[in-house]
Amino acid sequence: MMDWQNYRSELMGRLGDLGKLSPDTMKGYGLIANAGDSSGSLDMKTRELIAIAVAVTTRCDGCIAIHAKEALKHGASKQEIADALGVAISLNAGAALVYSARALDAIEAA
Repeated sequence: MMDWQNYRSELMGRLGDLGKLSPDTMKGYGLIANAGDSSGSLDMKTRELIAIAVAVTTRCDGCIAIHAKEALKHGASKQEIADALGVAISLNAGAALVYSARALDAIEAA
């Protein structure tokens, strides 16, 4: 299993290095990442639950490391995180189901 705390720490260091090389890229990412904060429509716990589910569906270890910690920090319980992960799992299975129909279409067209 991965040492998530060490990985998160190393990742943040490397992202800091990237920020020194390309500050506008990091500034632009920060703008995108925080764009929904000001509307107040979703609280931070909800945003982090969505983020961790999306991190799983996009298979982003760095995103998982960061958003797992943030979800807990903003009050998400392990059960709430498990429920969000269940949504991620269902969407991945749903996507495979939809693309299976596309594969059948391709077979019919061949």
